[in-house]
Amino acid sequence: MTTPPERTAAGGRASAERPRVVIIGTGFGGLFAVKALARTPVDITLIGKTSHHLFQPLLYQVATGILSEGEIAPATREVLRHQRNVTTLLGEVVDIDVTARTVTSTVLGRTTVHPYDELIVAAGAGQSYFGNDHFAEFAPGMKSIDDALELRGRIFGAFELAEIATDQAEIDRLLTFVVVGAGPTGVEMAGQIAELARRTLKRDFRRINPGSARIVLLDGAPAVLPSFGEKLGDRARRQLNRIGVEVQLGAMVTNVDADGIDVKDTDGQMRRINAATKIWAAGVQASDLGRMLGEQTGAEVDRAGRISVLSDLTLPGHPEIHVVGDMMALDKLPGVAQVAIQGGRYAAKAIRLRLEGEQPQEPFRYFDKGSMATISRFSAVAEIGKLKFEGFVAWVLWLVVHLMYIVGFKSRFTTIFHWLISFLGRGRSQRVATQQQVYGRLALEHLGPAWEASKTGGPKDQVFEGGDATHCESA
Repeated sequence: MTTPPERTAAGGRASAERPRVVIIGTGFGGLFAVKALARTPVDITLIGKTSHHLFQPLLYQVATGILSEGEIAPATREVLRHQRNVTTLLGEVVDIDVTARTVTSTVLGRTTVHPYDELIVAAGAGQSYFGNDHFAEFAPGMKSIDDALELRGRIFGAFELAEIATDQAEIDRLLTFVVVGAGPTGVEMAGQIAELARRTLKRDFRRINPGSARIVLLDGAPAVLPSFGEKLGDRARRQLNRIGVEVQLGAMVTNVDADGIDVKDTDGQMRRINAATKIWAAGVQASDLGRMLGEQTGAEVDRAGRISVLSDLTLPGHPEIHVVGDMMALDKLPGVAQVAIQGGRYAAKAIRLRLEGEQPQEPFRYFDKGSMATISRFSAVAEIGKLKFEGFVAWVLWLVVHLMYIVGFKSRFTTIFHWLISFLGRGRSQRVATQQQVYGRLALEHLGPAWEASKTGGPKDQVFEGGDATHCESA
């Protein structure tokens, strides 16, 4: 049975009195906005590109085999099953008409129009390659479950291929892992690969020594974790060096291919690192919806695609449109979960106050609850207000905070269980990797229009000659 392309209307009022609120995005901003409107007499339509809510800060643990994807990505419908005023829909928003007050989404060839009285845009951000999008073929980012599973396959697969390789140069290439970006994601990823190689896989191979793996952390900036300050950044760099991570700063990536990565140092010298596995953890680009809204409202959009909002998180001339999270540009706020959570709650309260005819809130003020990053087992850095923590104390704080924000009791329980296995022992319970995980993204990209046709129930008779429809050489 196929689903023919069609266009339908959705989001009609359940009653003449209930305003329609459309929320775009099932991340932190969108989900917390929905929950904050639970007791408000409105009809909510929540539109998400995926059917799950992603706890993005722990993606690197899925990539390195500590957690399963289900533990950090519960189904949105399950999370909101008791909230009766929300309808959750799968779809990618492709158009927002601020004059007609409609949102258009599409999925599997079906286009749906959602009218709104209030709109909250929390579509988040994706990976930025700073104009070098072709790097993505060989250096996946860390923004989705698909990214994490692909990286898991590439990381564990590199050790497997090294075990059967006979040429030492090829073994060295396979056992070299390069992480680009020395922010929290890059630091945590590099640290976990080092732990994986030197602890978890230590006794699992016969021909190679996993402990000899080379883990390189690159960044064009002069410091590790620059947003944490010099003291904690230096602490993180020293700990990374202690567990075997090479930290190379002032190193700008100029090219990435199947066999390695080209780097330009601050002195202008060019060099190459031969590596099978490259991971991109540098830079973000806001959703294209920001530019779409900017063109219609006149709001400024910066180079990263973030749209400038007023102090109440709305757009000029459109108090009914609220933009929160990674998409908004206001007071140089960072793109972290707490900004999205607080922004989502603020927008929800603004809607509620307007419906009740009360005075609007004070301008949005972000309450910084601190920043944290793990480096290795029992070691982390944390900055909470003027207080700075490092080592074991910071690591315990990191555990507690992340458990608090994981959605669902079941996820918290299984997360603790898998952390015990990984941190107190040597095991990692999520080491399954498949060819589909590693090459699926590349195959879909190279299929292009053929994939679009097949997923919508269209023609499936296209035949690819030569065996490999992807024509990819990516390792």
